[in-house]
Amino acid sequence: MSQILIVDDEADLVWAVGQALRQEGHTLRVAYDGNEALELCRYILPDLIILDVSMPHMDGLTLCRTLRRDPGLAEVPVLFLTGRDMIDDRLRGFEAGGDDYMVKPFDLRELKARVGALLRRSSRSAPPLAEHGALQVGALSLNPQTRTVRIGDEVRQLTPAEFELLTFFMRHPNEVYSSEQLLRHVWGYDPDAAEPGLVRWHVMNLRNKIERDPARPAYLCTVPRHGYILRNG
Repeated sequence: MSQILIVDDEADLVWAVGQALRQEGHTLRVAYDGNEALELCRYILPDLIILDVSMPHMDGLTLCRTLRRDPGLAEVPVLFLTGRDMIDDRLRGFEAGGDDYMVKPFDLRELKARVGALLRRSSRSAPPLAEHGALQVGALSLNPQTRTVRIGDEVRQLTPAEFELLTFFMRHPNEVYSSEQLLRHVWGYDPDAAEPGLVRWHVMNLRNKIERDPARPAYLCTVPRHGYILRNG
């Protein structure tokens, strides 16, 4: 049984989401603003956080960044659930450390599927590389202990989703993977549990950290009509 924290100031939405997830056997805790959520997170250590962006006292983006800086909470999956659907809004959500992003209104069946995928990912996210050294592809060096990537003399911190994506690519350099394959192999989504666009957002943010010119990537490249590839050198 998983413990899920819902953080949203819309009482009706909290009730509906809570009912749907309790039917799946999950335990629900609720916070109605960011400050309350942060205190509750440190007390209960949830398995998943469903988080609105616009909230009183501390907005969802600030809360997510705060969680990612806390060693005890940094790996908890975060699903943003919000009415903001602009490209910049999605990018900010993933830059803050969000793992997935759903826009209101949404289908409760899709929400259940996304929640299930995030929880499965969390349950198998024991440090898979802790017993190994850094991964190296070309000038990229990935440190599994700090979850940072070094490009030459520069070191960049990765979000959990970015770390998992780059780890997968560095274990399979020069191989092409479609968005659907990445959703399944990297994050454990069922075919209908997430939109392929989720990969695109994480790729865009990852390119901003590892590429000198993200608009003309040298490492993480798009293969038209096929997917993505991490080029070795």
